[in-house]
Amino acid sequence: MVIASPSQARQDEHGNGNNGHSSHQNDYRDDHDRDRSRYEERGRDRDVRPYDRIEEDLIRRIFRDHRDLVQRGDSLPPGIRKNLARGKPLPPGIARQLDPRLESRLPHYDGYEWRQIDDDVVLANITTGIIESIIYNVLD
Repeated sequence: MVIASPSQARQDEHGNGNNGHSSHQNDYRDDHDRDRSRYEERGRDRDVRPYDRIEEDLIRRIFRDHRDLVQRGDSLPPGIRKNLARGKPLPPGIARQLDPRLESRLPHYDGYEWRQIDDDVVLANITTGIIESIIYNVLD
């Protein structure tokens, strides 16, 4: 005569060595992981925006090597400085064009232009003026 203890009976009820968890939970996790990797692949397949490829170190080096071509201006008022952000429009009348000799050394991105605002340099959409990337304190 064999008598099963309660712990043995419970283990047999759930079986499969899942520590009492249903195998359906693992199915959900597998589906979730598969979906997540599918979305990540789609994201990689999309066009890469210019600011995703910007080599900040290279740009800083170009500015440091050609300091004589950089025009210094007055500091921005705090309110305007706070609104300087990626995805926002260039503040009107604040952004300065770069010296053509300096701009010719910077990486070129179709549809975008480099502008200087105070000690920062921004990459902005030529048509909309929307800031795509900001490199703060470019001469530091």
